[in-house]
Amino acid sequence: MINPLLYTDGYKVDHRRQYPDNTTLVYSNWTPRKSRIEGVNEVVFFGLQYFIKKYVIQEFTQNFFQQPKEQILKKYASRINNYLGENKVGIEHIGALHDLGFLPIVIKALPEGVSVPIRVPMFTMYNTLPEFFWLTNYFETLLSTTIWMPCNSATIARQYRKILDAYAEETSSIPEFVDWQGHDFSMRGMAGLEAAVLSATGHLLSFTGTDTIPAIDFLEEYYNANANEELVGGSVAATEHSVMCMGTNNGEQETFKRLITEVYPNGIVSIVSDTWDLWKVLTEYLPNLKEEVLQRDGKVVIRPDSGDPVDIICGNPKGKTDVEQKGVIQLLWEVFGGAINEKGFKELDPHIGAIYGDSITIERATQICERLKQNGFASTNVVLGIGSFTYQYNTRDTFGFAMKATYGEVNGEGRAIYKDPITDDGTKKSAKGLLKVVKENGTYQLIDEVSWEEEQKGELREVFRDGKLFINDSLKEIRKRV
Repeated sequence: MINPLLYTDGYKVDHRRQYPDNTTLVYSNWTPRKSRIEGVNEVVFFGLQYFIKKYVIQEFTQNFFQQPKEQILKKYASRINNYLGENKVGIEHIGALHDLGFLPIVIKALPEGVSVPIRVPMFTMYNTLPEFFWLTNYFETLLSTTIWMPCNSATIARQYRKILDAYAEETSSIPEFVDWQGHDFSMRGMAGLEAAVLSATGHLLSFTGTDTIPAIDFLEEYYNANANEELVGGSVAATEHSVMCMGTNNGEQETFKRLITEVYPNGIVSIVSDTWDLWKVLTEYLPNLKEEVLQRDGKVVIRPDSGDPVDIICGNPKGKTDVEQKGVIQLLWEVFGGAINEKGFKELDPHIGAIYGDSITIERATQICERLKQNGFASTNVVLGIGSFTYQYNTRDTFGFAMKATYGEVNGEGRAIYKDPITDDGTKKSAKGLLKVVKENGTYQLIDEVSWEEEQKGELREVFRDGKLFINDSLKEIRKRV
């Protein structure tokens, strides 16, 4: 058991004494301040409901308020004394919070799933009892470490979705297939289980394909999803290299045959196909197994897993051989054929398909769709496995997230506060005073330095106050907003 008040940066523990005497209120906001992804100027808001349920309610109830006060104070004093050495941080304020029995804070937020422009707050937070003014920014570290990643991943997934939707609309007869076209492969490459799940749930706001099983349980527990009644996330049977290697190089064709006729005689099965020679699979094994593939009630999905994704899928014009120049989709077309849809683009026979899940990026996804289009193929001929190369190569600074105080009260008098470092490029310049978010022409806008009366209006909804959660959104509602 860890006291959740210790889930913070070390410098936070004594800010209570650093504020001016008789401080009674601290009012802060969480805002994306800058985009470092070209063309992305709005950020999907996601993760606050989990934070409130998991930490503000569950962790504080079980590991703070329900624990003996003496034990809490003893452990807190021990930790801070060991950490800081001789100090005057004290434990009286910790004891007073324990006596209170709930967290005296208000959190007001925009609806999760909406796209929020850069420099517009996603939520605000302040204390409801004057003696607990220190709590507001005490939460900054835990909020930040929990929420920036689901916002990042939900935003990036939405970019993939926009790209895949646009190409499917232009080239495909099955634009609804895009639900499955972006498939989450990221779990093994993320920085721990919570990071993997937070990122994977952000992905699932835009897609239904995922290999991160815990994300489904997460959405059922924290976002009122029900996998028995709705499609939260799904996948298909698939091999890995160890499976193919155990079948041996000389027996690879037999491994393919066994998989598609005995182990999976129907349904979708994805088979990793570059353990040794991808081109031999496409030009020898699959032609030899053509009838077995076409007689199945289902789809065999070929999965290359190395090389340049764009060239492997679409063909490399500078390739050394004819097969390299043609690429996977063209070679599958030559073996299995398909149909030309009403938009004039080729769609592979529904018994065969392809997926590529190594080193996919937004840029490569765009290039793959564009090259397929130029080659006369619908974009939906391939599924893209989106992994940690996309979701882990980001930080809090990808969208410049920060929680900053903009207003406080001392001796009952309000103070509009802000930061604007002279050495900065403007990114760190904060809003000022009490904040109000309005919606004009479908876009959220910030108005700062408003009165308390105006602060109560606008688009920020009170989602939590004094230990109670007031808004409990469902995955279904959030997906609609995305």
